[in-house]
Amino acid sequence: MEHSSGIQASLAGRYASALFGLAREQTLIESVEKDLSALEELSTADSANYSEDFSNLLLAQTVSAKAAQAVMSSIATSMKLQPVTANFLGVLAENGRLAKLPAVITAFKQLAADSRGEIHADVTSAFALNSDQRKAIASQLKSHSGRKVIISEHVDPDILGGLVVKIGSQMIDSSIKTRLNTLSQAMKG
Repeated sequence: MEHSSGIQASLAGRYASALFGLAREQTLIESVEKDLSALEELSTADSANYSEDFSNLLLAQTVSAKAAQAVMSSIATSMKLQPVTANFLGVLAENGRLAKLPAVITAFKQLAADSRGEIHADVTSAFALNSDQRKAIASQLKSHSGRKVIISEHVDPDILGGLVVKIGSQMIDSSIKTRLNTLSQAMKG
């Protein structure tokens, strides 16, 4: 796993690595990843399933560990989360680390993708991509990375055209906006 040492350097990464290890032992990586995605939906403001109460709980400094554990247990039961996920949420609550959950989710997803030989790419375009464009981009990125590429698409009309692709810490910016800015800077001298 190419990114695992970097992930383990952070507190959230250590929690994610521990959860990943448990999920792997129980052959539940995919199920735990689904659980975490559902929890991510609750805490993401622009998500259809966003819960302000859940987000506030994650950030609450004044909620006791025991109360946070009880609430997380109730949430896990109502969402029918895997026992390993439910227990993990209890550990985060007990240790006062619920605020780290979004970072843990991100790190876990990276570990899961690495274990499957996948890499994630954030692709920003001025207009929504059609399936042929998506396939062509994935194919091109796969030929460069040697790994299966999972694309997360974003539309930003401000880039005017072209693409901005982020893979890990690498960014490829071929947007018209950047080209125009570069040309403008070159003309200024």
